[in-house]
Amino acid sequence: MADCVTKVELSVSCSDLLNKDVRSKSDPLCVLLQSSGGDTWTELGRTERVKNSCSPSFSQRLRVDYNFETVQNLKLGVYDIDNTSADLGDDDYLGGVELTLGQIVSSKTISRPLQLKKGKPAGKGTITITAEEIKDNRAIVLEFEARNLDKKDTFGKSDPFLEFFKQGDDGKWQLVHRTEVVKNNLNPSWKMFTVPLQTFCSSDLEKPLKVDCSDHDGDGSHDLIGSFTTKVSELQKTAHGSRVEFDCIHPEKQKKKKTYKNSGVVSVKSCKLVAQYTFLDYIMGGCQINFTVGIDFTGSNGDPRSPNSLHYMSPDGLNQYLSALWSVGEVVRDYDTDKLFPAFGFGAKLPPDYQAAHHEFALNFNPTNPYCQGIEGIVTAYRMVLPQLRLSGPTNFSPIINHVASIAATAAQDNNASQYYILLILTDGEITDFDQTKDAIVRASRLPLSIIIVGVGPADFKAMELLDGDNGVLKSTAGEAVARDIVQFVPYRQFKDAPKQALAQSVLAEVPNQLVSYFKMRGLDPPKAAPKV
Repeated sequence: MADCVTKVELSVSCSDLLNKDVRSKSDPLCVLLQSSGGDTWTELGRTERVKNSCSPSFSQRLRVDYNFETVQNLKLGVYDIDNTSADLGDDDYLGGVELTLGQIVSSKTISRPLQLKKGKPAGKGTITITAEEIKDNRAIVLEFEARNLDKKDTFGKSDPFLEFFKQGDDGKWQLVHRTEVVKNNLNPSWKMFTVPLQTFCSSDLEKPLKVDCSDHDGDGSHDLIGSFTTKVSELQKTAHGSRVEFDCIHPEKQKKKKTYKNSGVVSVKSCKLVAQYTFLDYIMGGCQINFTVGIDFTGSNGDPRSPNSLHYMSPDGLNQYLSALWSVGEVVRDYDTDKLFPAFGFGAKLPPDYQAAHHEFALNFNPTNPYCQGIEGIVTAYRMVLPQLRLSGPTNFSPIINHVASIAATAAQDNNASQYYILLILTDGEITDFDQTKDAIVRASRLPLSIIIVGVGPADFKAMELLDGDNGVLKSTAGEAVARDIVQFVPYRQFKDAPKQALAQSVLAEVPNQLVSYFKMRGLDPPKAAPKV
């Protein structure tokens, strides 16, 4: 019998967090991990970072598949983030909690004390998690502006931002979105934003909403400018040509002044409901995933004949390269109908002349037909060519990225959601053409392509983590930012002794969102999808 899977959304808030900053409060972020078996955990998502707050409410929801027939062990960890690195290892741990998804779902809302490692209490810190089943795939797209807001800063104007709250079943207001801050402006215009309709109003267009307009202060003590209440059905009137605006009311000023009118006016520039398709919508609608492999044969891997080499074949016929290939390939191959995978090597000198190193050669030595039949075909080609290669260098990633990107660019010209590409690069991490690789990734971020990098061996993978850039924005040498995040890096050593599926879960975790983000950016629906709105 098939497992019963339900999409669940978790909202998180904390109180009384430890303060790790000397001159200010902590800048907390919450990360959600799920057990992959043993001591291995796979990250499922992160909230935004809330600056200068020891009692944050996170607007970014965390989504997870709830499987009734399986015990799903979760870990929520709260960190004080003081840098742009995606690696949480260099951030202060403020506490965490381990519990099952079943416990959260059955309670709907659950609060637990935060603990440091080894079960030590994290001061008075607590975490509250609320679960909500996702039944609606629509989203609301909104854009707001304001005029004549109150001046709150002594030496400037105000730095306004908006917070949106929906009313829960218990009557309490739940934060569902927070806009960016517009600096020093009493007539701000905020960027357009998209929120799942269920998150925003529980898919109830008549559900009460509260909007707070506040002046941002660096120390976290934001000043309320004013508030108003509304509902989605009222916001939608702007789509029919009506002017939708609200007086921003500060309750204290309203009490004190009989002549008080408002503290400014907030207007809806645009409001629309859109279909929000999922990864499965695209796959079941006919989107094909095309899997390409690139393998590092540079000299830094060591002589394959030596047991110390990363390419050395163990008695069972495997090494780290092949183990990683099997783990990821076994998952991806199910989404590719013809099971023909192009496979390339880079950084080696080839027979018969062994002259210059090649940075993009067909693993089967057939440049006109680099396709291998299934993952087994890639493994067979690898084992056949390995004794014939002379490992060399330098380690250049950009040629193979540009090669796959050119194929993806051709597919993108069809202007439909029928093809998506995944490039798996297996490497020991000694990258030489870092700037060219950054440029290649920035260009590829506008194409139907994801890049997975698995680092094998004990190297320092700082360069790979910079390419991943989860918490920062990767930029080209010309200063152009990536259009979307397309790189996922994972060091193999973290999964060497973990269950077989753990590596695949980790390296493929971001691919569904990356695929959806590309087709959403292009405004492309699934090939066979019926309109949802």
